[in-house]
Amino acid sequence: MATRIELRGCSKTFANGTRALEPLDLVVEPGECLVLLGPSGCGKTTLLRMIAGLTEPDVGGRIRFDQKDVTALPIESRKVGMVFQSYALFPNMNVAQNIGYGLRIRGDSRAAIDSRVTQLLKLVQLDGYAGRRVDELSGGQKQRVALARAVAIEPSVLLLDEPLTALDAKLRETLRLELKRLLAALAVTSVFVTHDQAEAMALGDRIAVLSKGRIEQIGSAEDIYARPASEFVAQFVGQVNRVRLPGFGEVLVRPEHIRIVAPSLQNGGAIESEINADSVSVDATVRLITFLGNLIQIDLQLDDDQGVVVEVAGLAYASVQVEAQLASGRRVQLTFDKGTFLRPSRMLEANHSFQLKI
Repeated sequence: MATRIELRGCSKTFANGTRALEPLDLVVEPGECLVLLGPSGCGKTTLLRMIAGLTEPDVGGRIRFDQKDVTALPIESRKVGMVFQSYALFPNMNVAQNIGYGLRIRGDSRAAIDSRVTQLLKLVQLDGYAGRRVDELSGGQKQRVALARAVAIEPSVLLLDEPLTALDAKLRETLRLELKRLLAALAVTSVFVTHDQAEAMALGDRIAVLSKGRIEQIGSAEDIYARPASEFVAQFVGQVNRVRLPGFGEVLVRPEHIRIVAPSLQNGGAIESEINADSVSVDATVRLITFLGNLIQIDLQLDDDQGVVVEVAGLAYASVQVEAQLASGRRVQLTFDKGTFLRPSRMLEANHSFQLKI
C-alpha cells in the first residue's frame, strides 16, 4: 500500500538566519510522483531533505507518513529510499553488493538478498552486471544501480535529488523514459527534485513550482504550462513572449501560439492586415532562424523594436519557406489571438491590470 505524505506549516530558517522555506502545506498522494521544480536556491532540495528526515522543520511544522507523525524521526526510521545526484555508490563494492547493501544492514538472509538483487537487476535492465565494479560502469548504469539500491529495501517513499543532472543531454532523455517506466512499475510514492522543466513535465504526475521558498503552483504539466498561476510560473515553465500589442496592452503569449504570415513572392509581397476584437496583426522583420529538429525557432523584431520569438513545426515552416523564401531580413506579419494570451490567475485575482514591463 503506497504512502501518503503530508506536510503542515513547514518552514525552515537556518542558524545563520537564512530563510530557505516559507511556511507551507503540501500533500503527496499515495503512489504519485510529485516533482519539485524551480531555480537554484528556491528551497526544493531543503523541502526534499525535510521529507527525508535530513533537515528538521522550524518549530510548529509537522510531517506525516499516512497517519504516523514522523517529524522527529531520523531518515533511518522513516523507511525512505534516496537517489542522489552524485549516485553515492560504494567504490569498494560491486554492483550486486551495492544494491544489496541496505538488505544486509537490515539483516536479511543471503538467499533473500540474492533473490531481491536478481529481481532488481532485471528491473533496471542490468542483467549480467552483478559482478561489475562501479568504476567499470557508465553514468547511466551508475544511475540505475543507485535507483535499484534505493528501492531494494522496498521503501514507503522514494526521494530523488536531481539524479540525471550529471548525464549528457541524450542520455538524460533516454533515462527519463526508463525512470518513468520504473516508477510506474514500483507504484511507490516518490518526490523528484529538478530544475529541468522538460524532466519535470515528463516524470511528474503533478509538479510543484517553487520560487524564493514558496510554492507558486501545484498541478499537472498541462495546468502549469497552459494555466500558470503567477507571472513567475508563466516565465519559468516553457518559453514565453512579453509583448505590448495595440488594443490589448502588454500580454504574455507562448511562441507556438503566434501565427506568422510571409508576403508571397508571387503577389508582389503584399500582406492583408487582419485586425479585430479577438486578434491583432503587427509587422515584423526576421532576425534569426534556428533549426531545432522537430521545430523551427524564429527570432523577430517588431517595428517598435520589441523582440518576439515564434516557434513552428518543421512542416509548417517548410510551407512558408517555399512560398516566401523566408530568411533573415524578410518582412512578415505576426498575428496574435486573444484566446491564447496567458493570464496568470494570481495576478487577476489580485486585481492587477496585467501590465508587464518590457
